Amino acid sequence: MSGPQAQVAARIPGAAALGLVPRTGAPAVPADRLADPAWLGPVLAARAARGGGDLRVHATVWWYSASAVLVAPVLAGLAVGRPLSARPADTTVVLGPGGLPVAAVSAAAAGDPAAELRECLTAVIPAVATAGRMRPRPLWAIATDSLANGLLTLGRALGDVAAVTALAAPLAEAVGPPLPVPRYVDVDGVRFTARVSCCLVDRLPGGGTCLSCPRRPPAERQILLEDAALRG
Repeated sequence: MSGPQAQVAARIPGAAALGLVPRTGAPAVPADRLADPAWLGPVLAARAARGGGDLRVHATVWWYSASAVLVAPVLAGLAVGRPLSARPADTTVVLGPGGLPVAAVSAAAAGDPAAELRECLTAVIPAVATAGRMRPRPLWAIATDSLANGLLTLGRALGDVAAVTALAAPLAEAVGPPLPVPRYVDVDGVRFTARVSCCLVDRLPGGGTCLSCPRRPPAERQILLEDAALRG
């Protein structure tokens, strides 16, 4: 990989595991493809046919992973002070099994990261909603959690969680509604994302409820987060 993202990835320990360094020879598509319901529809239908369950659930779970990958370049660029474009026209998405994005590469520096991220989300989210036969609003909430989780992970990798996660709210506010503002919670000195979305993983066969799922009772979630903070 060359270009502006290579310079960003070089500054981030473990960049490959964060979806910033694609595997050589892996299949890739322009990110514009994710904004095409005609392409997404068969991808999501095939996942539902293989995994069983409701199409809406599979679309939500797919977007939970895909959105994290799609926003990774712009978040990484902001975290190291070298903004990267989030425009679909500037982005290539590397696909894993079942059409699931596993890495994304931005080919351009950003002019206005928030405006370009909004362009990306307003193109892709309606397509996912159409292909998954669901409302777009829950997908915007998932995008917020992907933004929050991405910056939290980058903050840990760079050794400055406070500074990197401080970028989350201003970025979301600049993107504007209907993207909710990300939130964090500190438990025993450890920062976690205060989720505003449910990924519906627990509605798949064999799926479990996420640690910080907003559908958990608050007291139960607090105990689990305290245990996670204690472990690490």
